[in-house]
Amino acid sequence: MVLGASPSTVRRDLDYLTERGYIERTHGGAVIPSAPMTRFEPEASIAAETSRPQKAAIATLAAKRLSHGQCVLFDASSTVREAARVISSLDLQLTAVTNDIACALLLSNSSTIHTIVTGGAVRPGSTTLVGQPGQDFLSGIHVDVAFIGVHTVSGHKFTETSLEVANTKKLMISAARKAIVLADSSKFGDHSFCEICSIDAVDEIITDEQISAKIRSEYESSGVKLTIAPAIEG
Repeated sequence: MVLGASPSTVRRDLDYLTERGYIERTHGGAVIPSAPMTRFEPEASIAAETSRPQKAAIATLAAKRLSHGQCVLFDASSTVREAARVISSLDLQLTAVTNDIACALLLSNSSTIHTIVTGGAVRPGSTTLVGQPGQDFLSGIHVDVAFIGVHTVSGHKFTETSLEVANTKKLMISAARKAIVLADSSKFGDHSFCEICSIDAVDEIITDEQISAKIRSEYESSGVKLTIAPAIEG
């Protein structure tokens, strides 16, 4: 076989992906579902590898939104985590607050970033902290910038697969003087289980060059600040 795998291995892999909602089996093969389930959420390891060049471009531009001395919220999402990776390599004096254990570890690599973890329960299968005492903590702070990732951008609403995750993001947006959503172009169009907020509740959306001209025009005509991150060469 081209992949160098036995038929039984391929069948097991297809069964695994089907059980978790990544694909639908067809006669003699498989296809990606045209409309994923509203609570479908890829495993963290897979999400981190999806649209990596686009996420890297978005993260690089997001880092340019920061300046010395700011307090910054980083939520738990693969694109925001990529932004944390970029920011941790810069010589920026920041106070960082996050509900993501992996993000906190990245930020802790910088000697100039003071990192605070919100607290809470670890969400199964992830490094995300949700619930108390993190929600009370977020309700009592004020920050300069919040970087927010979303599962989907559905029309003029941001949506998520989990009520707990959506509520945490709402608190982060409310705590920030400026809320910036980091969403690669694949996030636009589908609907997820629950609403985070409408797009006019944030200050900017940063996406990548693969966003369709139609969506770009629609958002810009409605007054939404939609910024396109240029691709990183090489």
